[in-house]
Amino acid sequence: MIAALFVEARGVYAGLPDVDVWPLERDARLYAGPWPVVAHPPCERWGRYWHGGPSARVRRVKGDDGGCFLMALQAVRRWGGVLEHPAASSAWAAFGLRKPSRAGGWHMDLFSDGWVCCVDQGHYGHRAQKATWLYAVGVELQRLQWGKSGQRVRLEDGYRSADERRRKRHLRRGEGATERLSKRERAETPLAFRDLLLSMARSVRERAA
Repeated sequence: MIAALFVEARGVYAGLPDVDVWPLERDARLYAGPWPVVAHPPCERWGRYWHGGPSARVRRVKGDDGGCFLMALQAVRRWGGVLEHPAASSAWAAFGLRKPSRAGGWHMDLFSDGWVCCVDQGHYGHRAQKATWLYAVGVELQRLQWGKSGQRVRLEDGYRSADERRRKRHLRRGEGATERLSKRERAETPLAFRDLLLSMARSVRERAA
């Protein structure tokens, strides 16, 4: 069995016979083993707009995710497996993890027995590049598709400037603009990438057998 932590209850991990799904509703922070994990802790408070953006009524606190990232990190280190977070996540520096190279390749973490890398989910079916950082412990490291993918769809919706809004209006008149993904599309994990992460977590069990 593999425990999928902080995932959607009806998402891409649901319904798999050897995956124990732990969505936010189940409170994945309570996971206590014994299976290897694939962890997708929430990233909202660790990203570029951790404060909520200029339209937010209440300014958020950076890193205030209720302990989700810390718990995911501890679970990977205790039970083996892999943790996934967006590239440039502030959580990496907050917890002393080594920043991986954008060019790719696995790099041994400086202060633990884990390994880190940067991989584009665009190589595995995402419509955008979606650069992603992985932290893995106890897995058989695989040679992934390194470097930037060729996807040109813009991942971040962000907070558009007046110029960007004008360009979006021009799209309707055929003058061109950068296509953007919806929030749901940005968050989706491609099936091929899901299977990659699961295969890494399964190798922990195989190594222990």
